[in-house]
Amino acid sequence: MSTIRTRAAVVLTAATAALGATLSPASAAACSTAWGSLPEALADRGGGTLDDVRAGRHDCYDRLVLDLDGIDAADVSYDVRYVGRVVQDGSGHPVPLRGAADLQVVVHTPAYDDGRATYDTRHDAEAVAVSGYRTFRQVAWAQSFEGTSTVGLGVRARLPFRVTVLDGPGGGARLVVDVAHTW
Repeated sequence: MSTIRTRAAVVLTAATAALGATLSPASAAACSTAWGSLPEALADRGGGTLDDVRAGRHDCYDRLVLDLDGIDAADVSYDVRYVGRVVQDGSGHPVPLRGAADLQVVVHTPAYDDGRATYDTRHDAEAVAVSGYRTFRQVAWAQSFEGTSTVGLGVRARLPFRVTVLDGPGGGARLVVDVAHTW
């Protein structure tokens, strides 16, 4: 009987050590989030112009940034939510996205000023290169219409996200959408 207990203890110790090596409390705690996947919106005045859309990779999340010129962070108006399908502003045409979930990012800021485009839309379907990202699968431009601009974000799964508005660069603001790598 003691041989069985000894073997069981050895197996349990080895399993615990192996698990500890792959799931260290420090790395798990570093990526814990209190985010959710419900819509986040802030209705304000809007204004300014959309000048750029870019993305970045971080240890715990992928980040999408919309650069807005001529507007203070306090005046940014947005609506970010998971949808069944992202559609183009104005036309209502579907915007096909890679990934298992579609995150629609709407900012109440046009991508034009006096009829002149302020955001280069030559690569609508691939607005930002996200190949190799852990969570993002595709960033697509979904047009700007009547003072509102929409970006479609194809995501690996319906994962938690957060929305932040930051000052800068220069005389503008940034709408930041972080999508976590895991729940």
